[in-house]
Amino acid sequence: MKTAPRAIRPGGRTDPPPPPPPTTVKPARRPRTDRRAWAAFALLTGPMLLGLGVFKYLAIGWSFLLSLSQARGTITLGHWVGLDNYRTLLADPAFRGSLVQILLFTAFIVPVTFAASLGLALLVHRIRRGRAVLRTAFLIPTAVSYVAASLLWKMCLFNGLPSGIANMIGSWFGSSAVPWIQSTHPPLYWVVLVTLRLWLQVGFYMVLFLAGLQGIPRDVYEAAALDGATGLRLLRRITLPLLRNTSVAVLMLQFIAAFQAFDEFYNLFSSGLSGTGTAPVQTPLVYLYNTAMGDQDYGIGSAGAFLLTALIVCVTLLQGRITGFGKKEG
Repeated sequence: MKTAPRAIRPGGRTDPPPPPPPTTVKPARRPRTDRRAWAAFALLTGPMLLGLGVFKYLAIGWSFLLSLSQARGTITLGHWVGLDNYRTLLADPAFRGSLVQILLFTAFIVPVTFAASLGLALLVHRIRRGRAVLRTAFLIPTAVSYVAASLLWKMCLFNGLPSGIANMIGSWFGSSAVPWIQSTHPPLYWVVLVTLRLWLQVGFYMVLFLAGLQGIPRDVYEAAALDGATGLRLLRRITLPLLRNTSVAVLMLQFIAAFQAFDEFYNLFSSGLSGTGTAPVQTPLVYLYNTAMGDQDYGIGSAGAFLLTALIVCVTLLQGRITGFGKKEG
């Protein structure tokens, strides 16, 4: 390609060459790999999203519609009754009694579990050798099914026979055999319920506290030690304030787990085909299970499920409001 001769100015100088003609930039095409990646993503997540939508969100929506209709012996939508199911449920003394019982159970089990898990976390955190072994040993019970643990407590530890482990240990100190689960005066079944839940849950919350303790810088403790802070003063002034967010999260999880208590109450007091009708204590979930599956009243059962969900949400939001969950630690 020939170029135009440049003009020669007086003095031997030449003009600069003309700029090249502008070129049009074509938009870049989206590579095919992006389409293939989206296709693979849809192929892998499609079944999960479909199952989640059908078996969870569609079921929740259908349950809400059932709570507004008279659904006895069927799950099809029939005669609409509006909020009558909710009024009937709140007027039932058995349901109100189950709410009182679960509130008392929550008020007792949450502080005990919190203190036990925090204490174990502090002890394990101070150990230098064998920490992983202890952490694993305390965490293993969380992998046990609540049903299996309830049957173990019911048939082996507190079966009421002289050969039961609890009664055998009591016989060493001169105590006679005690029917732990059947004893209502005094209510010794609470010993069975509390020990079972502690064994199943303390290890999990201990690991959460250990994660929070490991996130505290060591130089903070060293600076506090130089100021003369030791023992309980160090725990009160340094450890607990820096564990505030972890503590609030643990309390929220414990409150939710306490309100959702079902497996241990149902399996400990269940007596074959008779169910838990003669149980000395029942939680709202046990009451709703007997109503929906025993009496086949799915409208009342669905209404109770949404009432319990609203109660859990309100308590969780109130606790987060009071404790200031999400604020910076300091």
